[in-house]
Amino acid sequence: MNHFLNKKIIVLFLLIVQIGFSQDRITGKIFATRTEVMAQNGMACTSHPLSTQVAIEILKSGGNAIDAAIAANAMEGLVEPHVNGMGGDLFAIVWDAKTQKLYGLNASGRSPYSLTLAEFKKRGLKHIPSLGPLPISVPGAVDGWFELNKKFGKMSMDKILAPAIKYAREGFPVHDEAANAWSKGIQLYGKFPNYIETFTLNGEVPKRGEIWKNPALANTFEKIAKGGRDAFYKGDIARTIDTYMKKVGGFLSYQDMADHTSEWIEPVSTNYRGYDVWELPPNGQGICALQMLNILEGYDFSKIQWGSAEHLHLFIEAKKLAFEDRAKYYADPAFAKIPVESLISKEYATERRKLIDPKKASAHYDAGNPALKDGDTIYLTVADKEGNMVSLIQSNYRGFGSGMCPDGLGFMLQDRGELYSLEEGQNNTYAPHKRPFHTIIPAFMTKNGKPYMSFGVMGGSFQPLGHTEIVMNMIDFGMNGQEAGDAPRIDHQGSSEPTGEKMEGVGLITLESGYPFETIRGLMQMGHKVGFAPPGSYGGYQSIRFDFDKKIYFGASESRKDGQSAGY
Repeated sequence: MNHFLNKKIIVLFLLIVQIGFSQDRITGKIFATRTEVMAQNGMACTSHPLSTQVAIEILKSGGNAIDAAIAANAMEGLVEPHVNGMGGDLFAIVWDAKTQKLYGLNASGRSPYSLTLAEFKKRGLKHIPSLGPLPISVPGAVDGWFELNKKFGKMSMDKILAPAIKYAREGFPVHDEAANAWSKGIQLYGKFPNYIETFTLNGEVPKRGEIWKNPALANTFEKIAKGGRDAFYKGDIARTIDTYMKKVGGFLSYQDMADHTSEWIEPVSTNYRGYDVWELPPNGQGICALQMLNILEGYDFSKIQWGSAEHLHLFIEAKKLAFEDRAKYYADPAFAKIPVESLISKEYATERRKLIDPKKASAHYDAGNPALKDGDTIYLTVADKEGNMVSLIQSNYRGFGSGMCPDGLGFMLQDRGELYSLEEGQNNTYAPHKRPFHTIIPAFMTKNGKPYMSFGVMGGSFQPLGHTEIVMNMIDFGMNGQEAGDAPRIDHQGSSEPTGEKMEGVGLITLESGYPFETIRGLMQMGHKVGFAPPGSYGGYQSIRFDFDKKIYFGASESRKDGQSAGY
């Protein structure tokens, strides 16, 4: 009798322990790391706490969301140089409270005039390398800052850049993620001129908690704070870049810098179950998320469990279909006719959806044939008390960038040009003064014509998947902004790429921990290959959701990185 009673007590104890460990928060999903941050006057969400605090400081000092986003982006180039900086490009979506309208900015740079496709062929290259002088295109971020400030800003650029200048001179402790990335820096970039001088402490890698200063970057910030965007593109900075590139056998020139312009563009959207999801058109990959959502809208996810094999199968097959179009069509619209309107139409999605076998993984999809018609990265978002919201993304592409650090400027030039194709006749084939295919994409959602959420998920080709996952998590599966970002993520490799690689086989699904074994087994039974990727492989997320009736902002930040949401 006592033995039987003891067994019952043990079982009850184990059940209580299991319940406790399965949900040790008073609110939220089992995978939620924290609650959303709420505030009325303003909100900033970035991947580094100091950048978030700088944005809040600007808001409190009289700047608006646009000013604060620029200040945070400048700060990010200092505190997280392994993912962004003024040597890279920028894209932004702005909700302007005054006009009640969305605006899009493409601040990506173009390839050098003097570098030709013939030069790559002469060198026997089939792909553009990721390091060295060949993948460098004009850095567009600085012009992007000044365009944003000129159109929407309230504060002068010298005040906006002041916090980044101060931290660059006085220093700050290196955070965990940056320290981890920095530890690999010398191995990757140490052979290139000026890397050691620019990004080490007397030849040693900055370690976690060590104080890092970048006085050269502070000087560069000060030059553009005083001299404006022309100080960067037509002044001493441009001449320094020109001289350096000639010294290292590169092609980027003073003329390339002087001729650079950003472009204000119209965001495009699709409606997903009553919510309008907005992206920027190519040369970025934003419409890929819209194509995926259009395909997935044809399935009733109220009857499909989150994290089930059916959910993941349909998601991955929609991704495969959209990525074949991405590989074929997405490019610089100044050089290629891109059927954006047709690609993101509901009619086209209906036709493409018919190709999905609900029970079997596809090993091959061709790009569609829509009717042609004329007509590593940081993401941050900021909102202010006037109702302005900014969705901004900026990157050097791979890590720190190309390895090329111009003399005494304190930053590295991007390697975005790696993403051109060297195969003749493709939309994204390399050409002089052409913008490359871009992976970095900001996003926005509206409902009934009102702002609903500014969001983004960094992470190379993963970004359209990340955007789609966030939208589905919130709309189909009822999660809040933080839960939607904390939920285990799904990635897939193996689709065709704009650089010329073709899809071969079913590819590889990689999953974060948190999916049940039944899901993995179900996917394998459908013919999918399933694996796991190292931590940090699935992007970084930030979002601000706006409750239009209560006038409250809800901030969410990436738990996988050193990010922070803060409001006031």
